[in-house]
Amino acid sequence: MNFTHYSLLAATALATLSILPACNDAKTAAASENKAVTLGTATDSAETATITTAGTATAATTNNAGSPATIPATERADAATITARPQVPILCYHQIRDWRPRDSKGAKDYIVPVEQFKAQIKMLADSGYHTILPDQLYAYLTTGAALPSKPVMLTFDDTDLDQFTIAKPTLDKYGYKAVYFIMTVSLGRPNYMSKAQVKQLSDEGNIIGSHTWDHHNVKKYQGQDWVTQIEKPTKQLEEITGKKINYFAYPFGLWNPEAIPELKKRGMDAAFILAEKRDQQDPLYTIRRIIASGYWSPRTLHNSMVNSF
Repeated sequence: MNFTHYSLLAATALATLSILPACNDAKTAAASENKAVTLGTATDSAETATITTAGTATAATTNNAGSPATIPATERADAATITARPQVPILCYHQIRDWRPRDSKGAKDYIVPVEQFKAQIKMLADSGYHTILPDQLYAYLTTGAALPSKPVMLTFDDTDLDQFTIAKPTLDKYGYKAVYFIMTVSLGRPNYMSKAQVKQLSDEGNIIGSHTWDHHNVKKYQGQDWVTQIEKPTKQLEEITGKKINYFAYPFGLWNPEAIPELKKRGMDAAFILAEKRDQQDPLYTIRRIIASGYWSPRTLHNSMVNSF
């Protein structure tokens, strides 16, 4: 991902695919929509906050929770019950690489230096966190199903190659699994993952989710945009992985109520935003995440998780 190109594709570029947009445009896009993305307010402190466990779950469970399709509609909680359940910490990562001289101050929020990333993940493991996957989260939210103690979900946006070459080996070291939200326009391009690498992630027990074709703002979709940005990329990812794709992350974390029925029509069981308020009518389509900032020490990340969720 090149942070010197902080702009969405123009209409002509959509045809040529000559420019790749980046999820790291979040601040610019959010400002234009009067929706500032909150990265969190925690700072280093001599005091370490107490980690809370989501819900009352204490039993250690596997990552093999049944899919949403296995949960009858009559057994799913209503929106108020889902919203009332304690939130599970969900972290959002983008690039895992060392900072470069040309990286702007804002860009560094989205670029976690390699050793910093390794230290953050080690902190999670040393603190007793267990990674969960979306099916587990869905079951917990809709039925109250038990989760492991200290659950956390790790998510990666935009298909960056370093997520495969650096992040994956680090997670493998601790037996952690993650969710990779793929922007399909970038597949196979320099510095991005290949189709084979995406399939490998899926085959090894990670979850592949949709992050649109080329990262256009969902709030601006009209007509055919839903086919271009959601239907076709979802079908492509299903062909690559051989599995149903039913989880979605909004580009820039930006969403509107009109988008939710469109996602439902296209087979999405849940969707992820960033650090904004959830929709009270459809909380499953506005599940919160926080950006894991490149500026954060392990302790700051720990504190922010506790304070944000």
